[in-house]
Amino acid sequence: MFSTIAFTVFFAVWVMFSIVGLPLRTELGLSDSQFALLAAIPILTGSVLRVPVGMLTDKLGGRVMMTGLLVLMSIPAFLISRADTYEQLLVLAFILGLAGTSFAVGIPWVSAWYPSQHQGTALGVFGMGNVGASITKMLAPALVTMVAAGGALGGFVPGGWRFVPFAYSILLLVTALVVWFGVPRHDRHPARGRSLAAMSRPLVYVRVWRFGFYYVTVFGAYVALALWLPKYYVDVYDISLAQAGMLTALFIFPASLLRPLGGWMSDRLGARRVTAASFLIIAGASLALSFPLDVFAFTILVLTIGVGMGIGKASVFTYIPQYFPKDVGAVGGLVGAVGGLGGFVLPLLFAWALAETGEPQSTFYVMFALACASLVLLGIAVLHIVTEDHHHGEM
Repeated sequence: MFSTIAFTVFFAVWVMFSIVGLPLRTELGLSDSQFALLAAIPILTGSVLRVPVGMLTDKLGGRVMMTGLLVLMSIPAFLISRADTYEQLLVLAFILGLAGTSFAVGIPWVSAWYPSQHQGTALGVFGMGNVGASITKMLAPALVTMVAAGGALGGFVPGGWRFVPFAYSILLLVTALVVWFGVPRHDRHPARGRSLAAMSRPLVYVRVWRFGFYYVTVFGAYVALALWLPKYYVDVYDISLAQAGMLTALFIFPASLLRPLGGWMSDRLGARRVTAASFLIIAGASLALSFPLDVFAFTILVLTIGVGMGIGKASVFTYIPQYFPKDVGAVGGLVGAVGGLGGFVLPLLFAWALAETGEPQSTFYVMFALACASLVLLGIAVLHIVTEDHHHGEM
């Protein structure tokens, strides 16, 4: 429970610029490219640094790493509320991206406390913290208007958009205290006594990178759509930004809150079957979305994609402690990093497809191709396993 709470807070902080960036852009007179870079930097750094953070968690334990990261992230969050220049914000956004590495902390921490038959469910509950993206989209706009632009308490509490990072800095510190005093003091260290080379060895396996590609489909695409959908709703259906945000939240909720269901299903049916079902759901809904639709049908199908992603995010990570029980931090970090980088690259592919075709639904041409590629890759892996089993049986 405590790991899920911490991850929810981290995820809300990680995507903070998607909301505060809008009034910030007006205040500093940022161009679209400057705004895009500022919003993207935390996603990028929070993805590429997951591998070393995951390895450190295997070495030091999840309690120390999670608490330390919460305290550390409160510093850039507070400083963002005081920043005056774009250059300052870029540096702080880079540091704030470490909030995204919290996933690489939680995965080995949680899996170390549960037997293999319950790891899927446990990791699914932890992964519900993705809902932090919805919390920011729904809560941050209210926080922006809660304190007047001039601030309060003699300026110590900043107002306007600056109140959001200030409030998040306090929330991070409170969560750190809750985690430190709320979880068992005894921690597990699956990599203690092992060299860096030994911990890194599983990262060269093709299977690990295949899991990473799967995670692009269920997590990277989730991040990309969460960023892309508000603009899609506004441009295609001519609705307000507030309405677009609420409709996007309908996609985010099942894509986050169904992770426990996906983990539970993986524990009982096997990760491979659940992952295949996830890809089929995403592919089918994306194919339907490749045609012009009214806003109601569009929203239902996007919600269906969210369902597929919710169960798939859990099933992909159920593989990891099964295949790499002593290297969950390193392997989980790499898989999470590849998935997170997908969230950085896919919006660029969406924009490219739109520019090439002039059709807004081209977003879902990309999604359909991605889901189909994952299905093919999974099918090849299954055939390889069946062939190996048959060969060993003959011997």
